[in-house]
Amino acid sequence: MREFIKRALQKLNKMTGDQVRGLLFSAAAEIDRLETVLDSITEGILVCDTENNLVLANKYAERMLPISSFEQGKVPLWQVVRDEKIRDFFEITLQNGDRVEEREFDVEINGTKIPGVSRLLSISVLPLVKDHQVTGSLIYIEDITERRIKEAQLRRAENLASLTTLAAGVAHEIKNPLGSLSIHIQLIQKAMAANKEIYYNAHPSGIDALGQDPRSHFANLDKYIGVVNEEIDRLNRIVVDFLFAVRPMNMDFREGDLNVLIEELAEFVRYELEESDIKCILELDKNLPRIGFDERYMKQALLNLIKNAQAAMEGGGKLTLKTEFLDGEIQVLVSDTGIGIPDGNISKIFEPYFTTKETGSGLGLTLVFKIVREHRGEISVKSKEGGGTIFKITLPIPQKERKLITFEGGEE
Repeated sequence: MREFIKRALQKLNKMTGDQVRGLLFSAAAEIDRLETVLDSITEGILVCDTENNLVLANKYAERMLPISSFEQGKVPLWQVVRDEKIRDFFEITLQNGDRVEEREFDVEINGTKIPGVSRLLSISVLPLVKDHQVTGSLIYIEDITERRIKEAQLRRAENLASLTTLAAGVAHEIKNPLGSLSIHIQLIQKAMAANKEIYYNAHPSGIDALGQDPRSHFANLDKYIGVVNEEIDRLNRIVVDFLFAVRPMNMDFREGDLNVLIEELAEFVRYELEESDIKCILELDKNLPRIGFDERYMKQALLNLIKNAQAAMEGGGKLTLKTEFLDGEIQVLVSDTGIGIPDGNISKIFEPYFTTKETGSGLGLTLVFKIVREHRGEISVKSKEGGGTIFKITLPIPQKERKLITFEGGEE
């Protein structure tokens, strides 16, 4: 069609009025078709002229950036973009005439179900070339949020798989020697107890050859051995957590109501949260369907998330436990108003042994991740340093149950 229009324009002086009108209708239909194609693409397309004025934006780009209303070819692109970081990026890049590929930006999208949740956009700025001449700029925008989430989930699954291969060795190389150490410490304590009175009786004056109270020597030994016992217990707990993280879980799936489980869990931690000046809020979807889950493991996963939230709100705050039934899936959200997670740590928090706590094993969130995956679910996190954290667990509804839930009746 475009070649036809080009040829027709070359003969414009010889065309009748009806032929010109027909040509205009054809051109309008072609433009409308091209705009429909652009608006149907699930990536953002922006086009600027040589003066960096915005001349074209498809609907995806307008929604994702977002873009204010503009007069075609009259306003520089950066003046209509609302996001400050992207606006500055466009201004510098376009004015310098730079070519940039796949620059990533976190952008908060209007209309998201969870306030403060952002999307990760990849933006490329490329020269628009026609007949070997640069006629403007082409900006390509892609939402890569889900891709990054899947990549992170794959890395976590690979980490768990590598841990599994180490489990047997760890059990023999660490746990058994720790047990032996604990037994011999107990034998030392028994030997000390048997010799205390003998040593005391040998120094009735209360002063030994060094001029010290003989009891002080045993008091120091008791203190040192107590420290050794504490460290043995701590190492044992780490090994137990490690083995729990890598061993297959024997899930006992039983149909139940997640709302009931969360209510019971909230009551269980209520006193402890109140002592920390944390207000617990329940926002439970009354239409939540019953699904099969392992109550023991699901409680453990949610309790770990609650404990993390509590640790992030040392000065008090608000903990929200929320359930939703959306798009055939159950979502459980645990959000807090705590210190948040630095951007550099968000991609690492589910990895084994990663922790920012002085006494943490780094396996708490790894266990949460594994439990959720054993339930065929997914877990993600959104956080802003100083602005709180939201953990979202998504659990699928089996197809059979989904049909029962959405069925509205009919003739038998």
